[in-house]
Amino acid sequence: MHTDVAAVASGASVRTFQGNTQMKFKRSISAGLALLALSSAAFAGGAKFPTEGVWRGEFTVDGDPIPFNFEVKGKDVKDAEFTLLNGTRRDLFEVVRISDDTISVPMNTYDAALLIKIVDGKTLTGEYQDLVPNRKGARNLPFRAEHGKSWRFIEPGKEIAPEADLSGKWAITQADKSSINVGGKAVANAQEIANRRGQVALLKQEGNRLTGVFMTSVGDSRELEGAIQGNRFYLSHFSGPSPRYIKGTIDEDGNIEGASGSGIYNVVKFEGRKDPNAELADPYKLTFLKDGQTRIDFTFPDLEGKPVSLSDDKYKGKVVIVEVIGTWCPNCTDQTRFLAPWFKQNRHRGVEAIAIAFEQEDDFAYFQKTLGKFKGFFDIQYDLVFGGIADKKVATEKLKGLNYMAAFPTTFIIDRRGEVREIYTGFTGTITGKYYDDYVTKFNGLLDQLIAEPDPFDQKRLTSAPSDADSGSAGRTATAN
Repeated sequence: MHTDVAAVASGASVRTFQGNTQMKFKRSISAGLALLALSSAAFAGGAKFPTEGVWRGEFTVDGDPIPFNFEVKGKDVKDAEFTLLNGTRRDLFEVVRISDDTISVPMNTYDAALLIKIVDGKTLTGEYQDLVPNRKGARNLPFRAEHGKSWRFIEPGKEIAPEADLSGKWAITQADKSSINVGGKAVANAQEIANRRGQVALLKQEGNRLTGVFMTSVGDSRELEGAIQGNRFYLSHFSGPSPRYIKGTIDEDGNIEGASGSGIYNVVKFEGRKDPNAELADPYKLTFLKDGQTRIDFTFPDLEGKPVSLSDDKYKGKVVIVEVIGTWCPNCTDQTRFLAPWFKQNRHRGVEAIAIAFEQEDDFAYFQKTLGKFKGFFDIQYDLVFGGIADKKVATEKLKGLNYMAAFPTTFIIDRRGEVREIYTGFTGTITGKYYDDYVTKFNGLLDQLIAEPDPFDQKRLTSAPSDADSGSAGRTATAN
């Protein structure tokens, strides 16, 4: 039977860094880290560090505040813990010293960082920095944070009694006049628009506190936290990639309408109604092969530049899991958080895996940087290869045999004969409850079934072995082979 692996909690061990006191506030993180590595000078006792405890921050996007909460532990970077808080979710990050009054918090596997200036014991200012080279900081977001505030949207004592209970399952429809953008690019594909326009929200309300998740056919928003005030509601999330913000109103019939945005990306409008039977499009039917095709084919370089293909001996006769991912993609990192430990505990059963990364730069050196960090963070023990630029059209063209790829991530399950037995589009994390549990159950069930099937290549060698009359012993022939 399979070894079932529970979802691993978000976060990573905190490592500490020290650096040069003369580094300027606006110096890039990558350059700063290089100088830090070269410097052995210790900071003087006057170096500042955020006060321990819970903080409330606010990004400002097009005039709208997007609140987030985090917790700081430790007196300096040598023993620091910086944790982003979202409902029950916790994401732990490294802390880097930039100068006496400035620290950086790299966003783990995302090519971004929080650059933080310590104004005083109660106030921080700074910027969420998008470090993708070709964007040159165009998507940076300023923020300000105050110590000792654990609330997110509504200050204690200023609550307004909710006019409705939003707990339950909601059918969410994106307004027809709203454009669809992914990664800042307008989407023209009709199927993709349909996939993202119909959504399901799972909400839980306790007094004025509101938590939950919005799901599309290709992924989820991660855990949202917020509040309801009278007939208005607010939700936000920030765990490393661009912050997410949802706000809306409740009408007299109990239906909702509002807008959703992802910080550096566009804002779209939606409408919703409670519906316990609301469901998404089948994620097992969104991505498919060309007519008559049963296989996919590719050859991509790994981190060392060595070409990797499904036709390699390493994969012959094995069950193979192929993941199409990007380090910029939150649902991809959540999927990797599931797959990496699963693979370590199951690889001995005759299974292999390959992750094909499509990145924000079409550059092999950039792939080595981002995927090298990704590999170490999740302790990935399967092959990571570079597919090219993060574009679904490019991915569709490069994965020979594929008709249409609907989303990052996408999971291909390939049997011992090399044929695709299942394609799953997107990934829904632990916050989705039954949706996640059903995925894990079906994933494990199919893998158990395919692993139990005989290796056809071993069978061919056995049937092609000499007869007993020629060799004297079938047993010895099988052993020799």
